[in-house]
Amino acid sequence: MFLPSFELTNKLAVVTGATKGIGKAIAVSFAEAGADVVLIARSEEQLEEVKRSIESLGSKAFTIQADVNDYDYIMEKADTIIDGRQLDIWVNNAGMNIRSEALEVTEKEWDQIVSTNMKSAFFLSQYAAKKMKDNQAGKIINISSVGGHTALRTGVVYAMTKSALIQMTKNLAMEWGKYNINVNAIGPWYFPTALTEKLLQDEDYVQDILARTPLKRIGKLSELAGAAVFLASEAGDYMTGQTLFVDGGMTIYGF
Repeated sequence: MFLPSFELTNKLAVVTGATKGIGKAIAVSFAEAGADVVLIARSEEQLEEVKRSIESLGSKAFTIQADVNDYDYIMEKADTIIDGRQLDIWVNNAGMNIRSEALEVTEKEWDQIVSTNMKSAFFLSQYAAKKMKDNQAGKIINISSVGGHTALRTGVVYAMTKSALIQMTKNLAMEWGKYNINVNAIGPWYFPTALTEKLLQDEDYVQDILARTPLKRIGKLSELAGAAVFLASEAGDYMTGQTLFVDGGMTIYGF
């Protein structure tokens, strides 16, 4: 068959920030494609809810209740879960934002956003790559943002971290390609998530978003999850170092 496979049967995937919005959609979509999924998030109740959803699809689900900044704990628990299995996919999705104007940003806000969005993604990617190097195969996917490409009202520190993820993706792809590890990123525009919930209740704000979006609508989480399945599967085997903007066409403008 000429069409490459989008199946993830027998694959083991890890998703951070896996209980809400984008992370939850990706985790469940991986399970729909056949993968077993390790879920990382802070809420035990929400982890169990997503775990049940995945198990109802016939896949296995494992949970790690942790803040994404607690690297040592996450790595220790992941070692126990992986335990001889091949780690195939790692998604750095966990992220946060504090919408402060540049003149008002505090050092505490800076440290919190940079650590959660950027530092954690690097060191967890490093952990994943060490596992994948042994197998000479693996897929790492970083969830960036159109805000890492284009100036937006997202807050300067958030934008800086998302831009850093795009550049990190390129450098890691260059370094780890020799181990057959693909490193790519996804840059979403507006989707219904916890970070955007309040903003999307403001009709004037929504109209501003739509004015910048050629497709004239907010994205569906299933559309974003489909991009992740593509990058994680055989279909994405020849893509690395790229940021796939799932944005309704927003980034074609020069805003």
